[in-house]
Amino acid sequence: MADLDTSSGGGHGKHKGGVRSKKMSTRVDLTPMVDLAFLLISFFMLTTQLSKSVAMDLAMPKKSDDVVKPAPVAGSKVLNLIADKDDILWYYPDVIVGGLKKVDYTPKGLREVILKRQAEVKAKWGLDEVGDSKMVVLIKLTDDANYKNMVDILDEMDITKTKIYAIQDVNDLEVEAIKNGGNANVSDK
Repeated sequence: MADLDTSSGGGHGKHKGGVRSKKMSTRVDLTPMVDLAFLLISFFMLTTQLSKSVAMDLAMPKKSDDVVKPAPVAGSKVLNLIADKDDILWYYPDVIVGGLKKVDYTPKGLREVILKRQAEVKAKWGLDEVGDSKMVVLIKLTDDANYKNMVDILDEMDITKTKIYAIQDVNDLEVEAIKNGGNANVSDK
């Protein structure tokens, strides 16, 4: 609260003659304002939601005791994506490990590769009854890949409306091809 100092000001009788008026000084007590500030800060910190978590819908197979053999897929419907260290993404069409090509995770990179492969599959195989291409994407991650790479790939699956994809382990032939800069033809010397 604001207080007024009513003590006698000045000289304490040193002046002869006239009456001198008392000097009033004001002092503002800021304690209630500080209390109010802390209450407001506490209130907003406890009630504000900084960011909403975004969850990605991921269709997982049902667990069952019966081992179901997957349906065979033609190699010309497959696109293999291999996430590697340093945000490098290798890809190759079909199921035969051939010359791996590098691409980045930008819309001009990965998205164009997926859309181009979808167009190739649609041209050869047509569309299924719901209007989707029958392309299958196999997503593989090396031990050096990070989680962000997988999320980026899954985001592109959603953006390009690719409905059939699977996450698999990298096989030895693909690891050798990556070590050789994308060339799968390794000669024994």
